[in-house]
Amino acid sequence: MKFLTLCIIIILAPMIPYESEETITLQGINYLDENPVAISFRNGRITGLTPFGPDEDKPILYIAPGFIDIQINGYVGVDFSGPDLSVEGVVKATQALWKAGVTTYFPTIISSDPERIKRNFAILAEARKHPEISGAITGFHLEGPYISPLAGFRGAHLEKYIRKPDWKEFQTFQKAAENGIKLITVAPEIDGAIPFIRKCVESGVMVSLGHHNGSAEQIELAVEAGAKMATHLGNGCANEINRHHNPIWPQLSNDAITISVIADGFHLTKEEIRTFYKAKGVEKTVLVSDALDLAGLPPGEYIRGERKLVLTPDVVKLPQENVLAGAASPISKCVGVVMDYTGCSLKNAVQMASTNPASLFSLDGLGQINVGKRADLILFSLHQGQVAIERTYVNGKLVYKRN
Repeated sequence: MKFLTLCIIIILAPMIPYESEETITLQGINYLDENPVAISFRNGRITGLTPFGPDEDKPILYIAPGFIDIQINGYVGVDFSGPDLSVEGVVKATQALWKAGVTTYFPTIISSDPERIKRNFAILAEARKHPEISGAITGFHLEGPYISPLAGFRGAHLEKYIRKPDWKEFQTFQKAAENGIKLITVAPEIDGAIPFIRKCVESGVMVSLGHHNGSAEQIELAVEAGAKMATHLGNGCANEINRHHNPIWPQLSNDAITISVIADGFHLTKEEIRTFYKAKGVEKTVLVSDALDLAGLPPGEYIRGERKLVLTPDVVKLPQENVLAGAASPISKCVGVVMDYTGCSLKNAVQMASTNPASLFSLDGLGQINVGKRADLILFSLHQGQVAIERTYVNGKLVYKRN
């Protein structure tokens, strides 16, 4: 059965920028309606979508826009917050993420020493310009250090690095990042958080509430100041909370807040994800991986800085604290899990993993398959909730082909 047609032969090469005047056509099952479609693109942009005729051989691979992950801490041993981050490491992580169908992402730096944060943002800013991965990194996420210092709510963040919001300090981070910080996670209840949120929003930075124990009133004030997101809702939260007064209900009930969710099958239960999805709907939900640098490595014990981590086939744990340290799966795993847990369609799952983050951060040209959009495309099989990426295209360039 013919499932993939190319108008020309494509040779895998490291350079993403694609300037060929030839037209390339791919055939696949459209993720939107599960009908066969032929998608043509030229010079990195989609030029046509053509439905199949009744007599044509039908494809067996799905085709969708590439996934967009706005919270990923590292991959295949490359830690975006680590002391040994390099441009080469960022390139390595990006190329590995293509295998998981991630065509765009926000490298995420967590609470750390201020000098480390500035240094690593400067490295990310340089890596962002690298010709081998140009266009794959559209912004950065700063998760902390302006979060709750309380155990449970601070999650895997080290307490000694957590502090009150400091606008001047944040400006030094943004300068090092060459204005690349597009998202910051903040706790709304700490001193100075509300005016800080307002300044971030005025400067064009999206504010997400996370790792916090904010009250309904504090969350409402944060939303009024411009906060629009909740970071990995249900995580970054103490194991025991008041059943009435806790940070989950106000964020879940506020229509102005878009939630991000780690749907890897381990960070949240099936019932939590189903409830979050029913409350927020597909329009106000974004899937994230929250993957650590250990994702993609063999299971075992690893030393990272001052702590020992245990990588299982499914998740990363802090054995001493007996808490989750982060995810071990890419966002492609979340797409399958959210379909299984909620019964949502492939269309809706891809919307949460691609279209919604593109829209939220005004990533024009990404997250959709339409004429004029960038040809960031993935072809994949879907079997029993498992997404298996077969080919990945970034800006019209074949950057990964399975086997």
